[in-house]
Amino acid sequence: MRIDTSSIAEDLAPTGVLRASINLGNPVLAHGTPAAPTGVTVDVAREIGARLDVPVEFVCFDAARKSYEALTAGRADICFLAVEPAREAEVAFTAPYVVIEGVFVVPRGSDLVTAADVDRAGVRIGVKHGSAYDLFLSRTLRHARVVRGEEGVDAFRSQGWEVAAGIRQPMNEFVAAHHEVRLIEDRFMQIQQAVGTTTTRRPETVSFLRDVVEELRAGGFVADALRRAKQSDTLVAPPR
Repeated sequence: MRIDTSSIAEDLAPTGVLRASINLGNPVLAHGTPAAPTGVTVDVAREIGARLDVPVEFVCFDAARKSYEALTAGRADICFLAVEPAREAEVAFTAPYVVIEGVFVVPRGSDLVTAADVDRAGVRIGVKHGSAYDLFLSRTLRHARVVRGEEGVDAFRSQGWEVAAGIRQPMNEFVAAHHEVRLIEDRFMQIQQAVGTTTTRRPETVSFLRDVVEELRAGGFVADALRRAKQSDTLVAPPR
């Protein structure tokens, strides 16, 4: 059956421009500047715009929570966020196109060895406010305490907290540059990155987004975009 992309474009990009909310705070997904962003999320947004025959405008932020707020406030039409229950009331997500890992960093002399060791009384975990790992840890921890900041790793160092949480790739770089800390190698979560739009969109529009993202994942587009951004193509989400 032929898809009426003109009606989908009217629903998804009512201003005539597809406004894509981009989180430059996640270097696996996007980098560059607000005026010239690059990365897999930028490439996927451009491809969605091309399928709908509409121009794309990038609305860039330095944190996931700001990207989420832009979508829910009507300042963006699509977003690129981790699938989390706290977001699903307002965001209709596609299946994941990329899966990244959340890991912990601790002082080199810490007795915390595994991710499971971290959830104990008296442990403070620095996180980036509103990040996927903030949301995940806030709903799953039983004993340790989440401490939120603009950059959880910076606060972890300056405040002397026991643990910092973050995405594996930038955490690897952080550990390489700061020999007084070490990585806990096993992940504490898988972060499933997906495309989202508001739940107010028509079902056909959400289905279109889901079909396009699955095609881009399965057909090699996402893998190619990751390689262009100097990221590993092993991050491509497995088929569901």
